[in-house]
Amino acid sequence: MYSGPLPPLHPDQPPWPGECCRSGGVTLHIRRTPGPEEGELAVYLHGLGGSGANFTDLAGLAATRLPGMAIDLPGLGRSAPPEGFDYALDSHAEVIAAFLAGRHGDPVHLVGNSIGGAVALLVAARRPQLVRTLTLLAPAMPDLRADPRRLSDPWMALGLLPVVGNRARRILTMIQSRVGDAQPHEQIERIVRLCVADPSVVSPARREEAVAEWVHRASLPWGVAGAHRSMQQLLRSWLVPRSRSLWRLATRVGAPALVVWGMADKLVSVRKAPRTAVALPRGRLLLLPRTGHLPQIERPTSVARGMLGMIEMVDHAAW
Repeated sequence: MYSGPLPPLHPDQPPWPGECCRSGGVTLHIRRTPGPEEGELAVYLHGLGGSGANFTDLAGLAATRLPGMAIDLPGLGRSAPPEGFDYALDSHAEVIAAFLAGRHGDPVHLVGNSIGGAVALLVAARRPQLVRTLTLLAPAMPDLRADPRRLSDPWMALGLLPVVGNRARRILTMIQSRVGDAQPHEQIERIVRLCVADPSVVSPARREEAVAEWVHRASLPWGVAGAHRSMQQLLRSWLVPRSRSLWRLATRVGAPALVVWGMADKLVSVRKAPRTAVALPRGRLLLLPRTGHLPQIERPTSVARGMLGMIEMVDHAAW
């Protein structure tokens, strides 16, 4: 763990400024966190239903050493999907890799949460020259437990079924597009209760930011459909033959890797944590008690110390 000083944590810090940038032939929405001018870049990839704003606190803490760039995945958050985008994990990874390669800069410290963690793993396995270190925060490794309580909205379970799925998704899209005064707040509260072990750690300011992001996302042409298609494709990736699975790809990651998992994660079982760390040739595991699926929001200081500690050890050839 990193033992050096970290800046104070300000739970009401607004999200870092965002803009759409073009690199490597693709355009993505990014939020930049200022850091040391000569510092190596940290790149953050969010989870399903989230955005780059989910890394406001973690990126601010890590900025003591690393300037940051939080990316909205294509078709999620504020990044428009490329024409013909199919939302497969491979396609997400190809877009992120193209964007990073277009920078023509040094390898980055890649950080991903949930589906963003799965995308980060794919990038690190297939484009190793782009990644200096890898930090996976409760990555969406295959977990096929059939439990509707893992979903924030019961309609989402129907939306994943054959035959009735298309109709259920149309109904859900219609419901979510009719944004009223109460519904976005109710939706965010459901997500908080599902994803966070102790909802009290999410400040009122962070809740209001999440509501604003939810409302904005619902207004975008791809906003609701992108999330559902990404979830469908994620589940499909869990069902591929073992030779093409995330578990097999993890064995090809040569970068130093830190796996961070909340022991109270309801979405992806913490039982997957040791297997993930062992699969990564240079992987280590950090388990966080009383933490759910969003360690970067629930325990940003612990995550920052773990990530910076790994980088410090890598610099000293001690990882």
